[in-house]
Amino acid sequence: PLTYVDLPEQWRWDTSLEKNYLTYLKNQHIPEYCGACWAFAATSALSDRIKIQRNATFPDIMISPQVLLSCSMENDGCHGGFGYSAYSWIYKNEITDDTCAPYRARGHDNGFKCSNTTMCKDCPGGKGGDCFVPASYNVYNIEEYGSISGEEAMMQEIFQRGPIVCGVAVPNDLFKNYTGGIYEDTTGDMNIVHDISVVGYGVENGEKYWLVRNSWGTFWGESGFFRVKRGINNIAIETECAFAVPKDTWTENKKHITTDEERNDPNNETENSDGTPDGNLFFLKFFNFFFFIIFWYFSEFLNKNKFSACALTTPKLSPGERIINREPLIKSESELPKNWDWRNINGTNYISINKNQHIPTYCGSCWAHGTTSALTDRFHILNGPKGTPISISTQVVVNCQPGGGSCFGGNPLDVYEFAYLQGIPDDTCQQYIAKNHKAPLCTPSQICQDCAAPPAKTKDESGKVRCHPITNYKSYYVREYGRVSGATNMKAEIFKRGPIDCAIEVTDKLETYTGGIYEEHKDYWQLNHAISVVGYGEENGVEYWIVRNSWGTYWGEGGFFRMRMHKWNNGIETDCNWATPSYEKVSDRIAEMKTIEFLE
Repeated sequence: PLTYVDLPEQWRWDTSLEKNYLTYLKNQHIPEYCGACWAFAATSALSDRIKIQRNATFPDIMISPQVLLSCSMENDGCHGGFGYSAYSWIYKNEITDDTCAPYRARGHDNGFKCSNTTMCKDCPGGKGGDCFVPASYNVYNIEEYGSISGEEAMMQEIFQRGPIVCGVAVPNDLFKNYTGGIYEDTTGDMNIVHDISVVGYGVENGEKYWLVRNSWGTFWGESGFFRVKRGINNIAIETECAFAVPKDTWTENKKHITTDEERNDPNNETENSDGTPDGNLFFLKFFNFFFFIIFWYFSEFLNKNKFSACALTTPKLSPGERIINREPLIKSESELPKNWDWRNINGTNYISINKNQHIPTYCGSCWAHGTTSALTDRFHILNGPKGTPISISTQVVVNCQPGGGSCFGGNPLDVYEFAYLQGIPDDTCQQYIAKNHKAPLCTPSQICQDCAAPPAKTKDESGKVRCHPITNYKSYYVREYGRVSGATNMKAEIFKRGPIDCAIEVTDKLETYTGGIYEEHKDYWQLNHAISVVGYGEENGVEYWIVRNSWGTYWGEGGFFRMRMHKWNNGIETDCNWATPSYEKVSDRIAEMKTIEFLE
């Protein structure tokens, strides 16, 4: 048990220190409704505590609620459970992150049972074949867990060690009408039906409150949070809580090594999240071959745009670069630092969460991941160390195919044009499902939606019929964007304003990368993949780029790789893009098209 200490009047893990120690918020109700609050509350509180233990250093580790939904048989999957028993399961087993096991809004109770691919999987894409278990992947655990109740015990646990999970009642007015302020139920409802995480406490105008993270999306309440009156056990929030202490598995980079038995388990998943066979693989093979012929024709005979399985040819929405009266970023290369890494700027991480474009099934959406991750990072830079973590939705720009492309490929500049004209919401509006939507495209529900109870009862039943569009969501915009190439220009853009997206050629050799400074000798590069570059450095006299990929944390150096600078680097310095973030829509004003003379 904790030794009680003197407590401050207010303690919030988002604002009380020099950094925001909370991880990004999620939505349990999409892509369809699932009663997964217990798994979301438990994993979000655990993810927050890991971030606290690691002093908010790179990366934010997002523990997967899906593993619990499928594998914790003490709980009822999408039909309910308890935070305490979630911690009991993690204590006895291993759990993975979201890039291994994305949320499917299904559990062992309605069609998505526990298997080795539930814990972690990858899908091979155009080369064909079923999804498989990676050779190794990071695992996480807890060393202690328990239950607590009462105002004082909860405050001590939150202040000393981090967020906790609590059960609450959900009166109708809280569920339907809450938009902000300190909530107080006056009906006396004490029937616990929902789990949340309590991430802080405070006082406003003499009224005490709990700061609560919900799992209903950022468009609900106070950007996904709510405050409830403290000290009177309102909505039973001080009745039944649980905590967990993370075990340090990250310092030594603990991994699960996959056995042949696990890899060949007949229960491993080979289907899409809706239970239908993956039809994308055949078409991806066809489209890859078709677009290769187109690329060869254009590159050999017209010497124009570059082909990529993810970054296709000419932007569809914009005739060119949308640059607004900008002067060159630097006057000479001497202004640039020798090393710059947005994962660690004076001890602060500005990089958003890692993602995996290959799951729950293969989707050629690197063009969407490279751009949205770079743009999200730039919002984090804009917001500063105390800013709220966000994750701009990749699925929205896949759904709105004029916004960039589809699972068959796309163009990064079109993503920025889409963000300039319309804006893009976050993942709590539209979770990545790695699939193209059927026509009509870009409907209100395909931009932001929420889904209502009850959850589907069986594997074959669809809960999507109970989904509806949301209109009061927050959008993230682009003020200007353009192209950049060449090492000095890229370094200047990254140093001055943040990560950029670039096209590269992925080869069989790069796919097997496990670490170090990568180089590959080749005379001509066929750009077929999009990534983001988050920094640069030098090791043993060799300059390199720090590159974020979108293949999960089990690939490369925790999902990243280092690419040699200047030569033998898969064309990474040929075709890059940047965009400046904005919280306001600026597309209604006339943008002046201007050619910029860069260095080099």
